[in-house]
Amino acid sequence: MEIKEFKIEVLSTKNKLFRFAFRLLRNHEEAEDTVQDVFLKLWDIRHKLDQYNSVEALAMTMIKNKCFDKLKAKRNQNVDIDQQAPIRSGATAPDRKTELRDTSSLIQRVIDRLPEQQKMIIQMRDVEGMEFEEIAKVVQLSINNVRVNLSRARKKVRDVLTNTHNYGLTKN
Repeated sequence: MEIKEFKIEVLSTKNKLFRFAFRLLRNHEEAEDTVQDVFLKLWDIRHKLDQYNSVEALAMTMIKNKCFDKLKAKRNQNVDIDQQAPIRSGATAPDRKTELRDTSSLIQRVIDRLPEQQKMIIQMRDVEGMEFEEIAKVVQLSINNVRVNLSRARKKVRDVLTNTHNYGLTKN
């Protein structure tokens, strides 16, 4: 793989990889460092990348493993609510912005309490928009197990939203 191809196939995934690393590590600098480390490793094996069906899935797997290694080394890492990305809502009224921020914060807290696998799957599918096949490769589960875990994660988030502060959702 030449430098031009590397830039197109690998470096174009930077934002997606960063969001995934940040979701797991909850630290901006460590997430950036992790993405850079993975890019360096991918550059080192650039001549072998043609052997993989999805370089993006490989990169996501590498990010996941590197993040887990960092988390094992540092178990007590917490996130400051100020580190979270602000909601971009255009010309929304201040009370609506506050409501959206509160809802986003609640969703974030619920997702953070999910089992690690469900947390990763909901991030990859709902935030990153990855396909089930790619997610299955990254988390090393069958597509059906990915769907089940995603369904359970979404149900937990939905149940909390439904039962907290009357967010306007109705139970079916």
